[in-house]
Amino acid sequence: MAGRASVMPPIFFLALIVSVGFVSFAEERALYMVLMEGDPVAFHGGSRISSREDGRRLDPNSEVFKAHAKRLVDSHDQLLQSALETRSYSKLYSFKHIVNGFAVHTTPSQAEKLKAAAGVKLVERDRGAKLMTTYTPEFLGLPQGAWTHDGGDDRSAGEGIVIGFVDSGINPTHPSFAYDPLHPFTGNISHFLGSCETGPRFPASSCNGKIVSAKFFSAGAEAAATLNSTVDFLSPFDAVGHGSHVASTAAGNAGVPVVVNGYYYGEASGMAPRARIAVYKAVYPTVGTLTDVVSAIDQAILDGVDILTLSVGPDEPPEDTVTFLSAYDIAMLSARRAGVFVVQATGNQGPGISSVVSYSPWAVGVASSGTDRTYPGSILLGNGTKIEGVGLSGPTFGYGLLLHKLVLAKDAVKADGTFPRTPPYVEECQYSEALDHNVVLDSIVICTFSEGFYNGTSTLTAIINTAKGLGFMGFILVANPAYGDFIAEPIPFVVPGILVPNLTNSQVILQYYEQETHKEEKGFATRFAAKAAIGEGRVASFMGQAPVVSRFSSRGPDFVNTSRTPCDVLKPDILAPGHQIWAAWSPVSASEPALTGYNFALQSGTSMATPHVAGIAALVKQYNPSWTPSMIASAISTTATKYDTNGELIMAEGSGIGSTYPSSHFDFGAGLVSPSGALDPGLVLPTGYEDYISFLCSLPEISPAAVRNATGEPCNNTLDHPANLNLPSITLSALRGSQIVRRIFNNVGSKPETYVCSAVSPNGTIIDLCPAWFRIAPEGIQELHIQVKVTQAMDDFTFGEIVLTGSLNHIVRIPVSVFPVSISK
Repeated sequence: MAGRASVMPPIFFLALIVSVGFVSFAEERALYMVLMEGDPVAFHGGSRISSREDGRRLDPNSEVFKAHAKRLVDSHDQLLQSALETRSYSKLYSFKHIVNGFAVHTTPSQAEKLKAAAGVKLVERDRGAKLMTTYTPEFLGLPQGAWTHDGGDDRSAGEGIVIGFVDSGINPTHPSFAYDPLHPFTGNISHFLGSCETGPRFPASSCNGKIVSAKFFSAGAEAAATLNSTVDFLSPFDAVGHGSHVASTAAGNAGVPVVVNGYYYGEASGMAPRARIAVYKAVYPTVGTLTDVVSAIDQAILDGVDILTLSVGPDEPPEDTVTFLSAYDIAMLSARRAGVFVVQATGNQGPGISSVVSYSPWAVGVASSGTDRTYPGSILLGNGTKIEGVGLSGPTFGYGLLLHKLVLAKDAVKADGTFPRTPPYVEECQYSEALDHNVVLDSIVICTFSEGFYNGTSTLTAIINTAKGLGFMGFILVANPAYGDFIAEPIPFVVPGILVPNLTNSQVILQYYEQETHKEEKGFATRFAAKAAIGEGRVASFMGQAPVVSRFSSRGPDFVNTSRTPCDVLKPDILAPGHQIWAAWSPVSASEPALTGYNFALQSGTSMATPHVAGIAALVKQYNPSWTPSMIASAISTTATKYDTNGELIMAEGSGIGSTYPSSHFDFGAGLVSPSGALDPGLVLPTGYEDYISFLCSLPEISPAAVRNATGEPCNNTLDHPANLNLPSITLSALRGSQIVRRIFNNVGSKPETYVCSAVSPNGTIIDLCPAWFRIAPEGIQELHIQVKVTQAMDDFTFGEIVLTGSLNHIVRIPVSVFPVSISK
């Protein structure tokens, strides 16, 4: 999936040619995997329902399938014979069951010829077995970084750490959670006291050593709604898929093949594949309540989890209290107090400002980004125009050689008038009975993203069912001029299908169709001359700018009440991959019918970003077992990067499709998480439970009585200013004149180190640092005084940073966010 062919520089070729005489002997052979256009055996006749009335798929063991397999092998041999020099290659074997292609042992120059050959989609050099987890371990540098730190690898990453997941449960039979008796766990988790509950689809054997505890919490759900016994299982079993996805992203086993609809997408791994999993089911397909969530958090703390992962939570701030004092946030504060690292999704309400649902400084709020991996799909029209789209499906039969009849759903509607003339029937392909079977059979049908999709009554599942039932060759879901662009995410389709969310591209398709379709005076289509083919959409592309903050990812600034009064805490805290993440799923898929039957799903959300940070925190905790949660949070923050893979400032997606803007700390927090950097940050900023209480007591919006009511703690100490909470960031939400902020650093390195202090002042301010440099011994403490002075009033927040550069190559970054209100106090 991530492999790129490696070619030696031309000058090296020249040197070898001179000494040896010819390139064939000069070049070193390598293994290459080649993917071809055309259906493999598993999809031949199976990517669409046959025209038989009983609706059964064609038998893979039939003579038809065997003949197709032979044709594939013959085509591979013919391609090699025609494209490559004799004796320059050895074909190892043909891929014909789940992908169409072959493996070949040849030289780089011969591989280049394969790339140019007709019918070849991808030529990838085999770089050895490696993890791709949803690709994110590779993207974050884990295989060559954090996993190899101190001589380890994926087979030890996370040993001895228990990660708790408050979510929708877990699918215990998934290979991501299997126990390998040949590779027993060696890490000591005697501190963990969890146990297992059983119930429907969750026998006692589900707790197998990888899953070390599993409980469910349903009192709130049962009180709030009538549960559906067919999906709302009163057991830790995950009927949704979300909990399994989150758990496998953080701590799923290494090297698990991701196969969906017979297609191999790579291998999956969690960030900390040897960490143990503790399950606390608190959300059900029918309903989820904070009552159950808070109860689950409480149990997780009692059991002794090291990391608490919260990809669930309220969508809105509390109505009758400040954000920091809700039961949910106080439960997280209690977890911090117990020494548990808490990581929380910031929400999916972006890109609007102050849309975060992670408020408190004692929980690490995670924003979402994409990676440089995409799944480009395309449509080829009969006039040669190629249109881009989205859809994880195989190509239409004979792609590259055959085009198929193109039919607009409106023009295939039955004329008998026995059904409503509403968009779901006539435009959106929701009801097979509305369409003329003879017209749509073996055709590519254009469905329209109309009213039903906007009000939530129409689904892609219904389109797929219609396509299978009527024998579509494929389908295209196009944007509607009446509504404009829509947002589309790749979903695996069992029939060739593609989404075209861009209105301009949709209109190109529709205009071509109208030009080629003959209609009578009343507008009824009489002849369909438009042709099209849907291309392969399952092959990943690795290019482009990355990371980019996801459109849906909630933004700061953080706020303290329902009036959204900004407060002096940075949110989000950190950025991690959360867009188009492959991970484990539940075949029940009660909330997403389109994914029913799948063991893996490609999902997006800050829910998907959060377990990345949870798994990385487990690696940090494993390597530094004595560190407190605030030290781990500090290490993750101060070593993050604000630059993308091109060395440019990370961009953020805006409200318009395709629109981006230079991001700020309110988009990505401290920046993209860096696992290797977090293991060895040089300095950390420690913060204790008492400091959080002092912070609460210093907020003008909160009375001492309210703090005591919520936490049980008196306000015996306050901070000079809320911004003096010792966080790895500085936020001043209303700066008048100047303010001195203090930060205390602890040297967690093994040697003395000298640090030089510098600052990039936010617009409208100037920052002075004292001292300008310091030398700090191992385990030493250093206080830094930071004076932020307004030089010009601004009408919004501005952003900068403090950078401490160490003599042993440690770099500590502190993001600074300031709203300069006035020059004078």
